[in-house]
Amino acid sequence: MADALAKSGFIAKDDDHAAPKTFVLWRPTAKTGLMGWLTTVDHKRIGFLYGISALTFFLIGGIEALLIRTQLIVPNNHFLSAQQYNEMFTMHATTMIFLAIMPLSAAFFNFIMPLQIGARDVAFPRLNAFSYWVFLAGAIIVNLGWFMKDGAPNGGWFGYTPLTTKLFSPNHAIDMWVMGLQLLGVASIAASLNFIITIINLRAPGMTMMRLPVFTWMTLVTAFLLVLAFPAITIALVELMMDRLFGTNFFEVSNGGMPILWTHLFWVFGHPEVYILILPGMGVISEILPTFSRKPLFGYPIVVFSGASIGFLGFGVWSHHMFTTGLGTMGTAAFALTTMVIAVPTGVKIFNWIGTLWGGHISMRTPMLFALGFMWMFMLGGFSGVMHAAAPADAEQHNSYFVVAHFHYVLIGGSLFSLLAGIHYWFPLMFGRKVSEFWGKLSFWIVFCGFNITFFPMHFLGLNGMPRRTFTYDHNMGWDTGNMIATIGAFILGIGVAVYFIVMIYTFFKGERTYKDPWDARTLEWSLPCPPPEYNYRVIPTVHARDNWWYEKHHQEEIAKENAEHARAEEAHGGIHMPFQSIYPFIAALGIFIGAVGVAVIDPDPGPGLIGKKLAVSVIGFLIFFVAACLWSLEGNEGYHIHPKKDESET
Repeated sequence: MADALAKSGFIAKDDDHAAPKTFVLWRPTAKTGLMGWLTTVDHKRIGFLYGISALTFFLIGGIEALLIRTQLIVPNNHFLSAQQYNEMFTMHATTMIFLAIMPLSAAFFNFIMPLQIGARDVAFPRLNAFSYWVFLAGAIIVNLGWFMKDGAPNGGWFGYTPLTTKLFSPNHAIDMWVMGLQLLGVASIAASLNFIITIINLRAPGMTMMRLPVFTWMTLVTAFLLVLAFPAITIALVELMMDRLFGTNFFEVSNGGMPILWTHLFWVFGHPEVYILILPGMGVISEILPTFSRKPLFGYPIVVFSGASIGFLGFGVWSHHMFTTGLGTMGTAAFALTTMVIAVPTGVKIFNWIGTLWGGHISMRTPMLFALGFMWMFMLGGFSGVMHAAAPADAEQHNSYFVVAHFHYVLIGGSLFSLLAGIHYWFPLMFGRKVSEFWGKLSFWIVFCGFNITFFPMHFLGLNGMPRRTFTYDHNMGWDTGNMIATIGAFILGIGVAVYFIVMIYTFFKGERTYKDPWDARTLEWSLPCPPPEYNYRVIPTVHARDNWWYEKHHQEEIAKENAEHARAEEAHGGIHMPFQSIYPFIAALGIFIGAVGVAVIDPDPGPGLIGKKLAVSVIGFLIFFVAACLWSLEGNEGYHIHPKKDESET
C-alpha cells in the first residue's frame, strides 16, 4: 500500500486514525495500468470510462446511420437487404439513445457534478464503479448479434409486440436486445440513486439547494426520472422475456395477450426518456451561456423550476405516441393538452437563455457556438413537436419521415449538440489542455451544416408521404431528390464529427496546456487545478453565493483565511480521507454478464435432463455475482488518509 501511495504522489503519515480491519482477500493498490482502471472508484476516472465508451458507441451508431442513408440514396437500391436494413435502424437507434447520449450524460454527471457541489467523490464510490461495468456488460450483449449467425436485433428500438414475440422473431437477437436493456436499466438506476444521495448529502457547507449550479439541478431531476421511469420498461422487458422463454401470454395475441400493453408500458418509460436525454443538455447550456455572456444566468429560479416541471409533466404525455391506436376522444384530448402544456416550461427556458445573452459581453468561443446551435435547432424540433400535439396533424405525420426529422432535431440538434458543447467547455478542466479555437469552430460549422442538410429535407419527405423504416422506394414516388440531399448531408455530418474527434484526440496529446480557469468561469469546479487532483479539494470550500467561484475571485483574502482554518481542522482529523480501490464491482458485473449470456444467447438443450448448457452458464454467472457481492459487503468501506503538500494553485 505504501508503495502504491508513494507512486501516486500521496504520502500517508498518521496511523493513529486507521480504520478497523475487515475481511479482505485482496486489496488492489495499483493506480495505473489495466488493474488500476478495473479497480478504480474515483468518480473522475469512472466519468472518463463512461465518456470513452459513449463516444465509441456514438461512432458505431454514426456508421450505422451512414449505411442507412447509403441504402436510401437512390430508389430501388440493393446496398442492404431488407433484413440488414431492419437490423441497422434498430441498432442505430438503440445505440444512439442507450449507448451514446445517455452514457455521455452520465460521464458529465460523474466528472462534473461532485466538483460543482464541493464534494470529494460520490456517496457510494464502489456502486458507481459497478454501474459502469454493468452498463458495459449490457452494451456488449446488445451488440453481440453482429458476431453471431442470428444477426443483430431487428425489431426496432421500441420493440413493439407481437413483432418481438417468439412467433415472429424466433432467434436470439431479440433475447439479446431484451437482456442488454435490462442490464442498462440496472446500471442507470444504480448510478441515479448514487447521484441523488450525493447531491442531497454531500454538498459543501453553504451550498443550499437554490445555490446549486443548474447542471447539478438537471442531474438531480434526470436521476429522479430514471429511477421512476425505468421500472415501467423493466416490467415490460421481463414480461416479454417470460413470453419468449417460458411461454407466458402477456403479449401473444393468439393466446389472449395484449400487444397494446407493451406500447403503454414502453412509452410510459419512453417519453420521460426523451427528457432524460435533453435535460442534461439544458443544464450544460445553462452553464455555458453565463460564462461566455459575462453575466449571471437570467431568472435562475425559473430555469430550475421549469426543468423540474418538464420532468414532472414528462410522465403525462406518453400516449401522444399512440393517437392512431384508438384511445378514444377523452384520452386523445387529455394527452393532446398535456403535450401542449409541456411546451410552456421548455419555452420559458428558451426565454431565460435569451435573457442571459441580452446585454451581455458575448464571447463567441467554440462552446458558445455549439450552445447557440443547440438553441436554434432545439427550437425547430420543439416547433414540430407542438404540431404533433394536435391529434389530426399527428395522424397525418405518424410513422412518416416528418417524425424522423422532428426527433433528430430534438435529440441530435438538442441533446448531442449540447453535450458536444460540454466536451469543449470542460475539456480543459478534465485534461488540462485547451482545444484550438480555429479547429473547434471549423468542426462546429461542418457539423452544423451537415446536420441541417441531412434532416431538414426529411420534413418535406414526410409531408410528401415517405414512411419511416422503409428500406427502399420506387422512382415514381417523388422522393429521389430529398433522399439524395439527406444522404449527402449525412456524409458531411460524418466528416464534421470525424474532424471534431480528431481535434479532440490531438488536443489530448498535444494541445496547449492550461492550469486553471481558462474561461474566467463562475461555478465551483473551475476553482480547481486543471486537471483536478485525485482528492478534488484540498480544503472543502464554504459556499457564499450562487456563482461561488466568481465570488471567491472577488474576495480572495477572506477565502484564503477561511481555507487555512478549514485545512488545519481537517488535518487535525487525520487528513483527506480516500476510499480504497475494489475489484468486486467489476467481478460482480462480470458475473451478471455471464448469467445474461446464458439466458439470452445459449440455446436450451433439446434432450431430457434438468441441467443443460443454458441453465449451467446462467447459474455460474449468478454464483460469480453472488460471491462477489458477499466479498464486497465483507470488504468494508474504510479507506486511507492522504496529506497533500500545500499548493498555492489550490487555495
